[in-house]
Order: sequence, then C-alpha cells, then structure tokens
Amino acid sequence: MGGTHVAPAGLIGPNAITRIAQVLPAWRGSAFTQDVFERAGLLAHWRRPPEQMVREDEVRALHAALRAALPAEEAAAVSRAAGRATADYLLAHRIPQPVQRLLKLLPAGLAARVLVAAITRHAWTFAGSGEFSATPAHRSAQGRQPWVLAIRHNPLCRDLHTTTPACDYYAATFERLFQVLVHRETRVREISCEACRSGPEDTLNDACRFELRW
Repeated sequence: MGGTHVAPAGLIGPNAITRIAQVLPAWRGSAFTQDVFERAGLLAHWRRPPEQMVREDEVRALHAALRAALPAEEAAAVSRAAGRATADYLLAHRIPQPVQRLLKLLPAGLAARVLVAAITRHAWTFAGSGEFSATPAHRSAQGRQPWVLAIRHNPLCRDLHTTTPACDYYAATFERLFQVLVHRETRVREISCEACRSGPEDTLNDACRFELRW
C-alpha cells in the first residue's frame, strides 16, 4: 500500500480494462467480448492486455461499449463481476499479506479507517482526473453512520446520462475489499451518481457517492 503517488491527469490503472476482458467471456463468449473491445476502439488491449496505466478515455469507451452491447441489468452484473475481480487482483498482488493479516485482526471501525486511508493515497490509480474523498463513519443519536466514499468529476461518468447509478464497477471493488479486510457483511450502495445529474442545479448527483455499511 506504499506511499503517496501523483499520476498524470487522465490515467487509470489497467484493471478497469483487463478485468472486463477477464469476466465478460464467461457471460457472452470470446467473440462477443472481442466485438465489445472493437466497438470501443480497443482491439489492441483485447489482443494484448495492458500492464501499465491507460488513458481514462479508453476506460470510459470500453465501459460505454459494454453498456451499449448488453441489457442494462446484465451490463451492471458484468461490471460488478469485473469490480470483484479487480479487488481480488489487488488482494493477491498489491496489498501486502502482513497488512491484510493486521487489518483482519483490528476492530472493524479501526480497520476501515486504515483501509480508507490507503485507498485515498492510491485514488490516482482508479479515479484518474476525478477527485476522491471519504467521509468517516461516526456515532449519532441514530446509531453508527456509514462511511461514504466519493468521486467527483468521475471520468467514467463523463458524457453519460442514466436514470439509475452507473458505477457498479467501483461499488463492487470497494465492497469486496471491505468484505475481506474489514467486515464480511459489508454492503456498498451508490447513493448518488454524476451520470444521473439533471443539470448544474442538481446538487444531489454532483458526485458519485458510495455508502458503506456493515
């Protein structure tokens, strides 16, 4: 989980592409998957999965092509599967095992703070030119309030207009990480989405926000 890095604006880690390539063939086959990559103008990434940071417009094009090629519910399910696969990759290759063991030993509230701090330091790998923030959980008269993670100017939602939240990929990645490292009953729900924004006056959907509860 290392130190803080600053990435060039407009770049995202390759998992947002490679995990779609990993999970989609199980749903619709390799030929269909290749067609989705071709529609996105990313046949080169299908033939040779990227290993370095990729342009966020490429990620946006692939996720848009996926939504265009599948019914909404199926596209969301594939995005969630890709998000879980991304989390599994991070657990296997990016988050040191000693850190994982420590997080699992900590009380859930403390483990969440440590994990959120690490996610914040590495937000450049998934938010691209967007702005990531986290609102911590706290106790109130209504009980324990949830963590809320947010991405403002989300590159995956740029020029996207939907009636329901569209960030299943991010939600599933966060949910899987927290289920493994913080609390197995963690659930993540996207409570606002820039893709749903009706205009500048719509402050409810001025960022993509993910509510974490367990």
